[in-house]
Amino acid sequence: MGMVEKSSGNVYEDLGLPNAGEMQVKATLAAKIGEIIKHRHLTQVEASEILGIAQPKLSCMLRGQFRGISEAKMLECLNKLGRDVEIVIHKPARSRAAGLTRVVFA
Repeated sequence: MGMVEKSSGNVYEDLGLPNAGEMQVKATLAAKIGEIIKHRHLTQVEASEILGIAQPKLSCMLRGQFRGISEAKMLECLNKLGRDVEIVIHKPARSRAAGLTRVVFA
């Protein structure tokens, strides 16, 4: 049996990739965008027209390839798909040197 390591909860951080927090946020946002598109039975062409981004770029985003797509653009996509987005900034319960960024769906 191989050795099992405890996950940090962020696969990008576990892999030692730079910008792990940003990648985790983008992955979560992209998954939600994909879920909404599927729920609304939209084709990628229809969704790309609603979102105002090229279909190949949407396809890449939904496959986890985020290069050239900002978090702000992904939040705008959620708005265009009829979702409200709230950004909440708060002090953590425990003190740490740096804060964390995460996405929570209500």
